[in-house]
Amino acid sequence: MFCDQRFRNLKMKHQQNRKEFSKLIEKNQRIIHKITSIYCNSGDDREDLFQEICLQLWNSYGSFREDSKFSTWMYRVALNTAISNVRKKKNNFSFEPLNEYTRLPLESDDDKENVKLLYKAVSMLNSIDKAIILLWLEEKNYDEIASIIGTTKSNISVKLVRIKRKLEEIVNNTIKQES
Repeated sequence: MFCDQRFRNLKMKHQQNRKEFSKLIEKNQRIIHKITSIYCNSGDDREDLFQEICLQLWNSYGSFREDSKFSTWMYRVALNTAISNVRKKKNNFSFEPLNEYTRLPLESDDDKENVKLLYKAVSMLNSIDKAIILLWLEEKNYDEIASIIGTTKSNISVKLVRIKRKLEEIVNNTIKQES
C-alpha cells in the first residue's frame, strides 16, 4: 500500500513537472529558435537542434536551482548544447535568411540589408563569440551574459570589444568585395 501511494505521488509530481516545463518552454521558445537560427544553416538542422536542446533542457530541468531566471538558465543549456552540436558536426556554416523568430521590425530596404549583412558577419564568428554577440543583441547585460557563458563580467567586456571589431572588419570587407 505504501509503495503504491509513493508511486502515485511520484507520478503526479512528474506530470506537474512536465506541465510546468512545457509552459516554460512554450513561453521561452523564442530563445531556442534564435540560437538554432544562429548555429544551423538548414531547416532540418534547426529542427534537430531544437529537439536536442529541448531534450537537454528536460534532462537538466531537475537540477534547475532557481538561482537565476529560467530564461538565463535556458540560454546556458541551449548555447552549450548548440556549441557541443557544432563541435560534433564540425560544419562550415553559411548564411541563411533569418526566420520569423529572429526578424527585427525593419522599416526600409537599407535596414533589411544591414541586418542581413550583420547576421552574415555573425555567422562567420566562432561558436563562443556567436553566443556572446547573440546575447548582447538580445540586450542582456554583462552580468547575465557572463552567467550564461560561464565566465566573468570583465572577460565578457573584453570579448565584446574584440567581437565588435571583428564584425566591423567582416562587414567592411564584405562591402569592399561587393563594390
